[in-house]
Amino acid sequence: MDKVRATAAEAVQDLPDGASLAVGGFGLSGVPNVLIQAVHARGVGRLSVVSNNCGVDGGGLGVLLAAGRIAKVTGSYIGDNREFARQYLGGELEVELVPQGTLAERLRAGGCGIPAFYTPAGVGTQVAAGGLPLRYARRTAEQAASGAGASEVAVASPAKEVRDFDGRSYVLERGITTDFALVRAARGDRHGNLVFRRAARNFNPLAAMAGRITVAEVEELVEPGVLDPDAVHVPGVFVQRVVELTPEQASAKGIERRTTSAPVTQGTV
Repeated sequence: MDKVRATAAEAVQDLPDGASLAVGGFGLSGVPNVLIQAVHARGVGRLSVVSNNCGVDGGGLGVLLAAGRIAKVTGSYIGDNREFARQYLGGELEVELVPQGTLAERLRAGGCGIPAFYTPAGVGTQVAAGGLPLRYARRTAEQAASGAGASEVAVASPAKEVRDFDGRSYVLERGITTDFALVRAARGDRHGNLVFRRAARNFNPLAAMAGRITVAEVEELVEPGVLDPDAVHVPGVFVQRVVELTPEQASAKGIERRTTSAPVTQGTV
């Protein structure tokens, strides 16, 4: 029952080339950075990643992306990650863009053993009709450097089944399961029960459910029985390995956009 591993490297030592990964996090919140760095140090590649986004330039999954270790991303958001956009538009990376709520439900469904479900999200769009660019044609170095020429779609998404229920149309979406899942929790015990803090909860519980082997890095490791059962967000049945972070690792949390206001001078409005 003791699922604790001594190091992050030990926890991912059997993660192979070509593995699929569900990864928690949203922006910079709740990202399992220590486990991602361990995967990077392991040197594996051709990874298929399922995550809301693919990190930021130089952080989170962006570390694996910049190293050319990721072959496919299933996610909802590209955002300000320039390297993600460059690889996608340059034909180096396959990307399946999924409505955010649908992605969450696909992960949850996979974790619950539900192979597929119907949802109204995406009906009447290319999400259902097909035609979304999964992969663009490779561009030459000269084209990429100059920005000349529009990217051509090499592989487009297929049409999905649409059915009517009670007079409304729904599209069929598949549940997602992955070989591994990497998540970050505020607290966890040796049995793998996890508690997340506020916004860091985001996609972490759903990713944890979807992985066949789920590895959790925890900021605080406690003994079994300490966590209030009613406060547990992910029960240990979904978690196979736990890594305790050092105080320095636990406190290393970035701010994606720091916004401040000018100080108010006394007597001004």
